[in-house]
Amino acid sequence: MVAEACLLLARAGFDLARALMLLERSAVHIALSLESQIAPVRRLFERDDNVPASLADACLLRMSELFEPCSILTLGRNFGIYRRLGRKTISLMSPCA
Repeated sequence: MVAEACLLLARAGFDLARALMLLERSAVHIALSLESQIAPVRRLFERDDNVPASLADACLLRMSELFEPCSILTLGRNFGIYRRLGRKTISLMSPCA
């Protein structure tokens, strides 16, 4: 997710060194370890095989299942289709929503 976020930031002209500095200073916290959540993330791909998802999308979806309340800030169009915890919709902050 960090790599995808950096790609989008770079396209918008944002200095990636400054973005990574936020991580380094712990101003931004990455709340998901893929290593510890690999099985649930894999199950999301298996469950939603008719909706194409990137690994970053699946990780955000998993975080929405782990943290209550949740709201996802995204530019992705598929988040209106994705469901958390089976059938629950995801609260979105998006120009696409």
